[in-house]
Amino acid sequence: MSDTPAGGALPPLREVIARYGLNASKALGQNFLFDGQLLRRIAAVPGDLAGAEVLEVGPGPGGLTRALLAAGASVTAIERDHRCIPALAELGEAYPGKLRVIEADALTIDAPSLFAGRPHIVSNLPYNVGTALLVGWLTADWQPWWQSCTLMFQKEVAERIVASAGDDAYGRLAVLSQWRSSARIAMPVHRSAFTPPPKVMSAVVHIVPEAAPEGVDVRVLERLTAAAFGQRRKMLRQSLKGVAGALAGLEAIGVDPTRRAETVSVAEFVELARVVGAG
Repeated sequence: MSDTPAGGALPPLREVIARYGLNASKALGQNFLFDGQLLRRIAAVPGDLAGAEVLEVGPGPGGLTRALLAAGASVTAIERDHRCIPALAELGEAYPGKLRVIEADALTIDAPSLFAGRPHIVSNLPYNVGTALLVGWLTADWQPWWQSCTLMFQKEVAERIVASAGDDAYGRLAVLSQWRSSARIAMPVHRSAFTPPPKVMSAVVHIVPEAAPEGVDVRVLERLTAAAFGQRRKMLRQSLKGVAGALAGLEAIGVDPTRRAETVSVAEFVELARVVGAG
């Protein structure tokens, strides 16, 4: 797939940013990526995107958008920063019919309604809304409306998504990310790759949905994990006593109530949610 659009070579991204005065907004959690090779690597994580639909949240001036379009994707980009819209419109002109830009807040828009099929989600997410967006996508109806998620996060958030029981980073986000999907860190990204450089390192996470375990209600699982990890230094018999049926459920599945949440595996939380939900 050629990187050159039908309308000819695109101007350098730094030139576009300078022309439209697009300094990254700290309030919007923006950090821009300019490295074309890195952006192409991120766009390649989901696999072949030729002819595929892609949702991108927070495209900014369109660095990752360029890589996705060059890979052959049809991109729907949701951007709330009005300053970026002209630069994205220019990119859309270079790829006629391949880029749809929606000026909106991704936290409030009904993203599934934008697609007839199941898109891939590929985004360098704004840091201030990234986790909230992911939790929303993970707790939506299943099988989900998306095929895969390839998302940039702060490194510590990425580690929380892929952590296993017993890891320091293990918590509620790991359970929600892994109980009916697989999650892996696809690549680390050094802070120096961004403009302006954030104070923290980053990583790209790739999440693929799997079949949901039968008889488990995500709302029950959310209640259990919120209670257990909300008081993670306490024993389960203390942290879960406010969740109806949880202590009886621990006994039913043979989990010692003196354990702490960080020692309870994803599979054990799933089984507990099944028992509590059935009760």
